[in-house]
Amino acid sequence: MSASNQDPDPGSTTDEDVTDTKEELIKKCEEMWKNMEECQNKLSLIGTETLTDSNAQLSLLIMQVKCLTAELSQWQKETPEILPLNEEVLVTLGKEEFQKLRHDLELVQSTIQSKNEKLKEDLEREQRWLDEQQQILESLIVVHSELKHQIVTVSESRIFNELKTKLRGIKEYKEKLLVTLSEFLEEHFPLPDRNVKKKKKSTQESTTQLITLHEMLEILLNRLFGVPHDPYVKISDSFWPPYIELLLRNGIALRHPEDPTQIRLEAFHQ
Repeated sequence: MSASNQDPDPGSTTDEDVTDTKEELIKKCEEMWKNMEECQNKLSLIGTETLTDSNAQLSLLIMQVKCLTAELSQWQKETPEILPLNEEVLVTLGKEEFQKLRHDLELVQSTIQSKNEKLKEDLEREQRWLDEQQQILESLIVVHSELKHQIVTVSESRIFNELKTKLRGIKEYKEKLLVTLSEFLEEHFPLPDRNVKKKKKSTQESTTQLITLHEMLEILLNRLFGVPHDPYVKISDSFWPPYIELLLRNGIALRHPEDPTQIRLEAFHQ
């Protein structure tokens, strides 16, 4: 007998058999779903107690326990129907699981490919940034090397000579100021015996020689900078009293707080 006249394989499945099996499974699922809805409706009608703020959480937990208990009792009453484990059903279920697994794997593959493309773009962008930074670093190294060769080393002798020149200029300016001050004081504040006519000689002539205002200021200034912790000077007979009063009244000199015979120059530099 030829192969075309042989009977079909009893284990093979057809599209009609698969459709019938699906419909049978769908019907059973719908019946189980209806039973669950009925149970849910019955549970919702059981005891509508008013919850207070104090025991609201406890009451809610009790209701959940009641619902779970009723659902467990209902499932215990049900007799699970065992699906026929024939070859057609197993093949159908296997195909469905395979299709589902294939679909999930395709989604995972698509997600991984998208992530790989994104990472590839990020890597290329970071590589370009790294190349740019490397070029900038190389340029800076070249500029630094050029500037390093252009730096002129300043010797200590050159710095010393510059400071010495500045110091000489300051000293010359100081001497000029002192000469100008001396000329001004000699012109406007002379000694009293230079412009006052001599009176008749007394029986006792004073042997004390008065000093100029310039000399008085020089003594006070030297004392102020030479002995800063004790700048007071004892008033001697050579100090002309009007000049002492002039310095005190104009705030140029100050008397000692405990000894009025001593004066000092005001520290204007502090």
